[in-house]
Amino acid sequence: MLAIVRKNWFLIGIVVVICLAKLAPQIGAKGGILYPEITVKYIAVFIIFFNSGVSLKSDELAKALFQVKTHIFVQGFTFLCFPVIVFTIVHILNAFNFNEHITEGLKILSCLPPPVSSAVILTKAVGGNEAAAIFNSAFGSFLGIAVTPTLILFLIGTEASVPVLRIFSQLTATVVVPLLIGQWVRRLLANRVNIKNVPWGQIGSGVLLLIIYTTFCDTFSETSIDVEASTFFITVVLIIGLQCSLLYLVYFASTVRLLPFTRSDSVALMFCCTHKSLTLGIPIIKIIFAESSYLSLITIPILIYHPTQILLGGLLVPFVRSWMLETARPGLITKALSSAVSLQSSQQFDDAVGI
Repeated sequence: MLAIVRKNWFLIGIVVVICLAKLAPQIGAKGGILYPEITVKYIAVFIIFFNSGVSLKSDELAKALFQVKTHIFVQGFTFLCFPVIVFTIVHILNAFNFNEHITEGLKILSCLPPPVSSAVILTKAVGGNEAAAIFNSAFGSFLGIAVTPTLILFLIGTEASVPVLRIFSQLTATVVVPLLIGQWVRRLLANRVNIKNVPWGQIGSGVLLLIIYTTFCDTFSETSIDVEASTFFITVVLIIGLQCSLLYLVYFASTVRLLPFTRSDSVALMFCCTHKSLTLGIPIIKIIFAESSYLSLITIPILIYHPTQILLGGLLVPFVRSWMLETARPGLITKALSSAVSLQSSQQFDDAVGI
């Protein structure tokens, strides 16, 4: 039993932190005693990139800068393919007179950049190309400051202005600075401490559990949203199906023999291409629809997408790690996605997204 717990401690941890969030959501919600708006938004993200800076070799980071095909794939999928796919889905939903405010929220969701934390930490937990994940998450976030409002203007027709200087400085402080400090500490300790003996992966996974916990505390503490049960259920199923489909699409496209991607690269691509930033998304929605009485409806897609991407990614970690190590089992990702969907369809997940 102890061996099973040690082997699957991360999955067990996910269940435990979600249960704790359900029991007392006020502890980890915004304004709670843990102050996640500081401890998670700044300290946890700082730890993630400091961790990466210390554990990654400088030549690996330098090498990642020149992986141009990887960067084109991630940014192209994030800001081009993702919006096109969602825009097509929205057209189909509009044909069935689906709630127009939720479809507006889906459009905005598709325009958002990748987050600076979850994609990196999941890639690290699996053992994928962490350097590429770091570069594309950070670069995508900086790029999103200009690209996201432009895409929203094109898809929705509403002008969106974002506080560029504030977001730019915040990203620099939470991503670039800790990464550089980590690299400096690595060089400082290179001849004194065996850095390989430090459990960097476990530290990162622990931080991810904290992020999952505070995310679901926010979810459980949200007040009820006035929307029909059938509409909300369809939205949840749609977003889960969208994420699983996108994960498999990226997995399939990145493992085609014509493309020069390794399995390690594919892991980074899967998480960087399919994750979206709640940190940038909510402020943009509030700026565009500040005077709208339907603001709560418009935010539903991103409020569901955010915990889903973290939970689904966490559930996939052991399966994707096995796929990387066992080259004879190429169908493992497909089986893993099916298993994850089944787990997310349980009552526990239904409660988790019951905003």
